[in-house]
Amino acid sequence: MFSLRKNESTHQFLAFLDEWFASLPTLSFPQAGWDFQKTALISVDLICGFCEEGLLSSPRVAAIVEPAVMLMQLLWEHGVRHFVLTQDNHPPEAEEFSEFGPHCVSGTREAETVDEIKQLPFFDSMTVILKNSIHSGMNTELHQWLEQHSQIDTFVVVGDCTDLCVYQLAMDLKLQANARQQKRRVIVPANCVDTYDMPVETAKELGVLPHPGDLLHQIFLYHMALNGIEVVKEIQP
Repeated sequence: MFSLRKNESTHQFLAFLDEWFASLPTLSFPQAGWDFQKTALISVDLICGFCEEGLLSSPRVAAIVEPAVMLMQLLWEHGVRHFVLTQDNHPPEAEEFSEFGPHCVSGTREAETVDEIKQLPFFDSMTVILKNSIHSGMNTELHQWLEQHSQIDTFVVVGDCTDLCVYQLAMDLKLQANARQQKRRVIVPANCVDTYDMPVETAKELGVLPHPGDLLHQIFLYHMALNGIEVVKEIQP
């Protein structure tokens, strides 16, 4: 009986989750109430090894490059000048490879920023922060950068994967501010983040754990929202 009640509750929540995701609001600049001089965009792992080639590349992730680049252009046009790219850059024997397999090794094309970002006229003004785990702030220069730019109180987070690096980054930004009694707005536009998909049957054939992309994308966006992160459908002018 307990198992049946739990299943009923789960089914109800999944139906709610679909409705919640479908009704995410669109954020427009007139509604945003932003001081663009105090805004930063942080992109996580929009690099070739997740978008174009390699063991962990995904067409779902590749599809967010265009809207993410368009958002970067839009924010630049409105006066945002702080752009940070946190990116996997692993040594050849990275500990993380035991969980995710070899990817984005330092010095390879997989570890390079995607061309669409490189081609932005303001790319040279962006700050690139290299990381060796799914956490952008762990043993990296991110927290030092935040200290040096303490005037910034609004962060837009884009990239991949929703349930891994994006989640860790957005939560780090929000929880760090909470712990310090700081007001900080963290915004995640759903059209500029995504995660990979690994169906159950494919996972069984490969001997790995399955990874339902649509479900985990929605659940982790929802969990970010539960923690005070502003999850929106997209950001428009």
